[in-house]
Amino acid sequence: MTKEAKTIMNNSFSYSAITVAIIAGVSLALRSFSFVAFPQGAKIPNWITRLGQVLPYGIMGFLVVYCLKDTAVLEYPYGLPQLISVALTASLQAWKKNSLLSVLAGTACYMVMIQSIFA
Repeated sequence: MTKEAKTIMNNSFSYSAITVAIIAGVSLALRSFSFVAFPQGAKIPNWITRLGQVLPYGIMGFLVVYCLKDTAVLEYPYGLPQLISVALTASLQAWKKNSLLSVLAGTACYMVMIQSIFA
């Protein structure tokens, strides 16, 4: 291996290691913030409790809009894979109330359809 290739490889490793360390530090700081801001026994403000109740639904709504925003309903396959997958996900969620199962099944259904059925 040439000296230049070794230098590039070392710089690349250093860059990756620094990036991972920064991401880990920020993640730790963000996760620790709630324990510092609201120590054991402190009353959590009502607006934060309310955010904890409504935010998951809002985030799911944004994700649905984001996933379906580029659906071409006027050309083949007319949005059928998306429609079927969303219906499966919603049905499973209503029936089983298991988010992981619903999302995984909907994603698998969509991937199978676009890779084999509507390819």
